Amino acid sequence: MVARKFAVSHNSSTFDVDYDTDDGFEVLKYQLFSLTSVPPDQQKLLGRDDQIVSDESDLASISDKLRLVSIDGVEEAIAAEEKGKSEILAMSDEEFARLLQAEEEALMMQHFVSSENKEQVDQRIRPYVNQVQMYEDPHRQEMARKTVPVDKLEEKALISLGREGNYKPTKVEQDNAFLLQLLFWFKQSFRWVNAPPCDSCGNETRNQGMGVANSSETLYGASRVELYRCNSCSNITRFPRYNDPLKLLETRKGRCGEWANCFTLYCRAFGYDSRLILDFTDHVWTECFSPSLGRWMHLDPCEGIYDNPLLYEKGWKKSLNYVFAIAKDGVHDVTKRYTRTWPEVLSRRNIVSEPSLAAVLSDITTELRKTLSAEVISALEERDRTEMDVIEQELYCKDDTSVSLPGRLSGDKEWRIARSEFVSDEKNCLSSSSCPVRRCIDDHVTKIYNALSPVLSKLIEYSSSKKASAEILEIFRKILVDLKNLPFKTRRTSVKSVSSSSGDIFSKMLVSFGQLLDALSLKSELGVNGSIDICLASDPVKTSVALPVVFHALDDVIYNIGQCATLDSRSLSWPLCKLNRLCSGLVLASGEELPFGIATCAFDGTRMSKWEEPNGAAGCWIIYQVAGNQMVELEAYELMSANDAPERDPKDWYDILAKYSCDEILSILQATYVFPAFETDIAISVQEGWVLEGSENGGSSWHVLDERTSQMFEKRFQRKTFTVSAPGYLANAFRFRFLAVRDKNANSRFQIGSIDLYAGSS
Repeated sequence: MVARKFAVSHNSSTFDVDYDTDDGFEVLKYQLFSLTSVPPDQQKLLGRDDQIVSDESDLASISDKLRLVSIDGVEEAIAAEEKGKSEILAMSDEEFARLLQAEEEALMMQHFVSSENKEQVDQRIRPYVNQVQMYEDPHRQEMARKTVPVDKLEEKALISLGREGNYKPTKVEQDNAFLLQLLFWFKQSFRWVNAPPCDSCGNETRNQGMGVANSSETLYGASRVELYRCNSCSNITRFPRYNDPLKLLETRKGRCGEWANCFTLYCRAFGYDSRLILDFTDHVWTECFSPSLGRWMHLDPCEGIYDNPLLYEKGWKKSLNYVFAIAKDGVHDVTKRYTRTWPEVLSRRNIVSEPSLAAVLSDITTELRKTLSAEVISALEERDRTEMDVIEQELYCKDDTSVSLPGRLSGDKEWRIARSEFVSDEKNCLSSSSCPVRRCIDDHVTKIYNALSPVLSKLIEYSSSKKASAEILEIFRKILVDLKNLPFKTRRTSVKSVSSSSGDIFSKMLVSFGQLLDALSLKSELGVNGSIDICLASDPVKTSVALPVVFHALDDVIYNIGQCATLDSRSLSWPLCKLNRLCSGLVLASGEELPFGIATCAFDGTRMSKWEEPNGAAGCWIIYQVAGNQMVELEAYELMSANDAPERDPKDWYDILAKYSCDEILSILQATYVFPAFETDIAISVQEGWVLEGSENGGSSWHVLDERTSQMFEKRFQRKTFTVSAPGYLANAFRFRFLAVRDKNANSRFQIGSIDLYAGSS
């Protein structure tokens, strides 16, 4: 541990920063954010002679006078380029020399062991060259588009952008978001086949070898047919391995060959520049050119994973040799994109020498481009050169050790084990132990919570009956459900009269829902037939983002009404009325699951998401920085259990400061997320649990606000509400430290459905 005192200049000001080098570079950036309001991802820190300070720098010896520059626009692009160069150059001269020597030795060995069997390579690639030509058929493309719920995927794509705060995306951003939703939809709609169920009785079958394809099967390219005998009725079920994606649109089942074949057709059907990726070690997937990224993007439909080309080598532990990208206008060797151990891969490439392989691919590419204009060919060749340059650069970049890639998810366990592609189910996820600081896009959640207060006031004014109040809220909820089921761009529904006392009250107090409708980007107006209509008031995507939140909020209000002893004006307090919820803050966590279990999921107001920390069972943390660095007094907070796996729930609050100071605890936390020291010395005074803390200086020091014991979630989606036991402390950051989950021996993961923080009245 080295204590440093930095003088950091930014614009016309200088800030004194006390810093412990053991805390890590991310903590330093977070402290600077609290002082300068420059988000960590936009900070460029310069030392002596304008040398860039990064997480690779020796923080114990750098200059004590630093300069902070905010990155935006051109500077951001320059910084990204500098970062890329620094990563390439991060390899020492000795390491780089060893790598080049290993590559040279592998090339020399290849001359002795390769069979120069150019025909073998050509014969393996040619069927796929013919296959990708089918993706250009207008009839196949039209049939593919007809099977896709385009409106729903478009809405989901825009929602995903809206949740990042991007309500006015460019066409390129929309297209990229739609492609990812197409991938996720395909993953859910296509079925993996281990052994097909019996055609006769539906029971399990076992493999009985291969059969001969009949005429109806060969019509759609099924040259192979697997036979399966039923374990119950002995009926033989045929599993033709169709190659025509038109037939796969109908069967919607298969293994990786069928999955990648059909998905690549879908990509072409929606206009994406796509190619089929053939891995000679028995896998197939897709790549699409991403204008937003300016490069080809890896997409694996079997796994539902995108833009993680090291998935197979790092996650599946595959020993790759040849990986080819096959498109309508060329075939390319892209093996280097999918490895960081090129000399080892090169030693396994013994079918043909590298020059001969390049000649085979060049011949095929030339043949595919012979009908194209010189201008088009020139543009394609320029893109090819750019791609190869990028691949070569990435090959020598350092691997991101903070990202954990999963083993294979598709196929049954025994099959994956047999292929050596299985990783334990508990660890089998895409995750990161080095999270970026993320901004919460959740002001709509706070608006919805605040807007429920006038509704509840009017309910009590009209009726003190808990049953009637719940029925009135259910009537409103039903109207919103009807709206949600309509096309998102044209949502409009009429308020139907309900012949009951609750219906009469609802009609009288409809105007009281005005603020809530506004929070949903909705409005009420007179319809053409004199009816009262609820319709869109502004951006339909804002309504799409807010509707799940209000459904869950209404469910919660209805539940809390039922818990009230009596419903009167005294009920209009916490937790029935949830006012002054903090929103739009920044969040930093010890780890997260990608892409659906990130830290901001804990603050999005819905039950459909959760923050998940893959290595958090024995300890993890999450920090919330108040928007605008505002100082607030925290009065209450609320935690909700997630959708499944109660063994991953947090368990109890306990005081862990009995023996260690805040600074010492901070050092322990940032030294490791699993707290190994707790198993020995600190175990005397520490129990499993968590602590809520506040900081008045953006995280440099912490003050305990609340600690609880014997808290347990009894069911899923259960909300537990708490008032802070030590109020009166003004803070601009808050931290939960979760020390253990419900069952850390049977599980390595932590999860929480939601976290809501409530400030006192200003």
